[in-house]
Amino acid sequence: MPARGWQYTVSGRLCRTYLYFAGIMSIVAPDVPLASPFAAYRGLDDALLAERIEAVRRRMGSRLVILGHHYQQDGVIAHADYQGDSYQLSKSAADRADCEAIAFCGVHFMAETADILANRPEKVAARGGRRVTVVLPDMAAGCSMADMAAIEQVEDAWADLGRVIDTADITPVTYINSAASLKAFCGRHGGIVCTSSNARAVLDWAFARTKRVLFFPDQHLGRNTARAMGIPLDEMALWNPHDSALGGNPREQIEKSRVILWQGHCSVHAMFKPEHVDAMRANLPGVKILVHPECSMEVVDKADLTGSTSYILGQVEKAPPGTIWAIGTELHLVKRLEQNHPEQTIRFLSPVVCMCATMYRIDLAHLCWSLEHLERGKPVNVIRVDDETAKWAVTALERMLAVK
Repeated sequence: MPARGWQYTVSGRLCRTYLYFAGIMSIVAPDVPLASPFAAYRGLDDALLAERIEAVRRRMGSRLVILGHHYQQDGVIAHADYQGDSYQLSKSAADRADCEAIAFCGVHFMAETADILANRPEKVAARGGRRVTVVLPDMAAGCSMADMAAIEQVEDAWADLGRVIDTADITPVTYINSAASLKAFCGRHGGIVCTSSNARAVLDWAFARTKRVLFFPDQHLGRNTARAMGIPLDEMALWNPHDSALGGNPREQIEKSRVILWQGHCSVHAMFKPEHVDAMRANLPGVKILVHPECSMEVVDKADLTGSTSYILGQVEKAPPGTIWAIGTELHLVKRLEQNHPEQTIRFLSPVVCMCATMYRIDLAHLCWSLEHLERGKPVNVIRVDDETAKWAVTALERMLAVK
């Protein structure tokens, strides 16, 4: 809504008050200069932060691309040029020839992927040597699952496995929800990246080349996908990176395994329990249970449908009016589906709130602060993957793209 305002002084601080035509709404906040230290932005009202964010977007135009992950809060998503999954977002921004800067409203590994794809050597050369700057508004926005597999742990596991079985007969597969260093590890060792949408096709690709797969960092996506392919549980080993004795496995289990699962998980999807499904069916007759494959095997077994975020969105979008859903994935996404589809009944599967807390760290204050510094040529929280890591990570990603 259009506003008129003036400035005045309160306790020696320059402030602004805005009068809105629908009535008087006063926002009294310090007049924070552009690109101030972050602490100054904490005192700004959300409406003023939103106004300043949009002002940067107008001034920078197509040179700036803001990416908003599906799990991001609504106030931040409102300013995104693209909304989607991590890989789709990174590719969308990387394909923009006029893009000079990316603000990724997601988590750390997502911004790494954006940097890798946007700054591939051929793209940098086409821009005359200019790199696209990628920033993460809050560096504390990490991913607990990605952090469960450190590169040193994966390298140690690979060496330990090599003492029992031939690692030349193992394909390392990393979920895209992982650090760039793990993607590069897969690139160097003949491995590949997968998403929750193409995990089965990727495992088919891997098994066509080797007898075994080492799947990290999410055990549940790996287990659910392998079971759907007909691989029995007794041919899967669970590798605990904190157990020095073959990840907690007897030698015989490693030798008979076809899939070695990393003991990692998504903290959001681990919150969903089989009893939540039972309770929904008891209390909501006719409900369809729709869950993400990062949920446990026990939850997936009780669900009606299981699939990636894009699959979940597609199922709801094509469902007829009156359909009743209980959805097991991140809270912000489910709430947004509920708002966008009032013709259906959509419920969150768990009685316990489980949102992506690290994603939630990115708020309007962090976004505004990072954008204003970016515009001034003093970017903060820049994500830069070193060239060697990026080269091998791209190799693993290209193998994924070649999978049909």
